Amino acid sequence: MNILIIGSGGREHTLAWKISQSALCNQLYVAPGNAGTAGMAHNLPLDPLDFEGIKKQVIEKKIELVVVGPEAPLVAGIRDFFEADEELQHIHLIGPGKEGAQLEGSKDFSKAFMVRHKIPTARAKTFTKETLEEGLNYLEEIPTPVVLKADGLAAGKGVLICQQTDEAKDALQEMLMQEKFGEAGKKVLIEEYLDGTELSVFVLTDGKDYLILPEAKDYKRIGEKDTGLNTGGMGAVSPVHIADKDFMQMVEDRVVKRTITGLQQEGIPFMGFLFIGLMKVKGEPFVIEYNVRMGDPETEVVIPRIENDLVDLFLATSIGKLHEKEIHTLQRAATTVVMVAGGYPEAYEKGHPISGLEETATEDTMVFHAGTTEKDGKLHTNGGRVLAVTGLGDSLKEALEKSYQQVEKINWKNRYYRRDIGQDVIL
Repeated sequence: MNILIIGSGGREHTLAWKISQSALCNQLYVAPGNAGTAGMAHNLPLDPLDFEGIKKQVIEKKIELVVVGPEAPLVAGIRDFFEADEELQHIHLIGPGKEGAQLEGSKDFSKAFMVRHKIPTARAKTFTKETLEEGLNYLEEIPTPVVLKADGLAAGKGVLICQQTDEAKDALQEMLMQEKFGEAGKKVLIEEYLDGTELSVFVLTDGKDYLILPEAKDYKRIGEKDTGLNTGGMGAVSPVHIADKDFMQMVEDRVVKRTITGLQQEGIPFMGFLFIGLMKVKGEPFVIEYNVRMGDPETEVVIPRIENDLVDLFLATSIGKLHEKEIHTLQRAATTVVMVAGGYPEAYEKGHPISGLEETATEDTMVFHAGTTEKDGKLHTNGGRVLAVTGLGDSLKEALEKSYQQVEKINWKNRYYRRDIGQDVIL
């Protein structure tokens, strides 16, 4: 079958890498893709939010399966668009509709959903510009540190951890009055700070049944030892030793089952990925957030550990037969180190030539492109996060050694990467 992946980052390159290995895949397209996906698929110069343009290409290219990578088209209702169009209704699509996508699209919606369905999560209250004064008073009453979250999509950067009350008050005013995060910050959640270890659990569901995929831990801060600004992600590892059998059983019973049941009870169909950001606090799971797609850079360590044919799993998801499948996980570790443009996540330059990539191909390492483009036959940087270098090994330590060996061969002007990915979880 002909397949279209929507998106342009490391997540989409990883999905393309895996899908291209499927015997069920005939022609593979990525819209808009990057220089990495161009090596294994046909890139289509489409905006992921241009639903009419996507429709035209789906019909023209006889595409039968669409895999939606990023959150924005899901929150904007790409599934609803397909289901409402007679020419597209038969297309298999991986990703929830607009209503289900609110689990990611609105922190306020997802927090209320968790409370309704007794899913363990931090206490929180939501404030707007009109209730700013109440929010400032509330900050006086609660202990610090405290977490401020923009309600809407903010590219992974709408979460602030404030150590002092005055700092939190200034941040709340910036978010609500100065619109620091634009539309995403029209509502702000003030949330209890949870002290524990963070990890991510990924679920593929058809709305009734589900498969729990390999877990991962990512590293959001730009600086080593988790300092500095939040980014879209500087690296990831899988497996995570704190996700032992007992803990994962709690996650399944208290979080996964209650979430799927809650969606059913509220009449919200959901076919696709559910990413559950967790905090392990005193041995128990608390949900920090939901995403309604795979994470990036977690995809770069989760997907290489899945032995199944991904297209086969997607088709079972689309037709409601996921109960017939089981997940097969590679019993090796995967790690990824993200290489970024100097200055990221703030101002950074694009267009620098990349060298050394031709020396990185090995059986146990993969370089997934995020922000790259090809000009005059040469690879150039084209984003903040540029490359994700994944290593496989019999242990996290071995996998990290392989990732970093390849990272050191790759260069461009002002490149940067964290040198401490995974160090906190190596046994």
